[in-house]
Amino acid sequence: MSKTTTNLLLMLITIIAGTYFYINYCSECGTMAVEEPPKEADIPIEVISTSNPFAFSDGDFSYEINDNYNFNVASSSILMPLATGIGTGINQLQNYFSGNPDKVINVIGFYTSEEENNTAYPDLGLARANAVKNHLVAQGIPSVHINVLSELKNEMVAKDGIYYGPIAYNIDARSETADEELSALFDKINADPLILYFNTAEASINLTAEQRQKVADISRYLDKVAEATVSITGHTDNTGLAQTNLKLGLDRAIFAKDYLMGNGISAEKITTSSKGQTEPIADNATEEGKSKNRRTVVTLNK
Repeated sequence: MSKTTTNLLLMLITIIAGTYFYINYCSECGTMAVEEPPKEADIPIEVISTSNPFAFSDGDFSYEINDNYNFNVASSSILMPLATGIGTGINQLQNYFSGNPDKVINVIGFYTSEEENNTAYPDLGLARANAVKNHLVAQGIPSVHINVLSELKNEMVAKDGIYYGPIAYNIDARSETADEELSALFDKINADPLILYFNTAEASINLTAEQRQKVADISRYLDKVAEATVSITGHTDNTGLAQTNLKLGLDRAIFAKDYLMGNGISAEKITTSSKGQTEPIADNATEEGKSKNRRTVVTLNK
């Protein structure tokens, strides 16, 4: 083999070896040479809405159906019509209480922190529980047998803007200290009554968190004490004629009554009156004093 041929063979071997190592060990080429496995398609996770049954039990007594009271998101109004089985369950519950006068049912309303609360109650859960309580009472179950409670439940999932069954139930014995608790509640409410303030010539109500709790306390007392009533008395400042202010005070008291009725307190439990400008609690010579005098006071009567 001639020297020229040998050199050509060596050059060819060098080129082949260089090409091999370039393709297999160069980062870019190596990457291009390797085929990536196909990516798995993302499978959407089905969101299942919350749905609690209309169910309660005590010993041998029990009832359950896969329906319940339903509510729109951010609402305390029961959606109608109700399932037929709810009426059947209410009838059975009514019969149960006839033979068990010392028992109560706890109605627990659920709500989420994202829902706007436009009710008179501290939260939408309590407002929903009160709505259910009022329906049970309308069907013949005495309110003395019903406790209303609430529970924050952020894991609730709505379907098409509706919460299906954001209410739970359990039967319990009436508290042995219930009478003492109600007496203390009466004293608490009247020692620091619910006072609603109004702007001049206006009749609008915007409750604070403290006032909402007072409404809940008043509602609870009225539910548990059959003969109890609530008095709403309207007051004004001394702007204008005394007779006009007497009517304005009554109008505000009636407005407050309508507001409480709209939040589940029976009209039969409410009386209204007006003192007009006759009982100021502050100096009408100042705007601050006038503002304090434009008020409606809500108190309990045994």
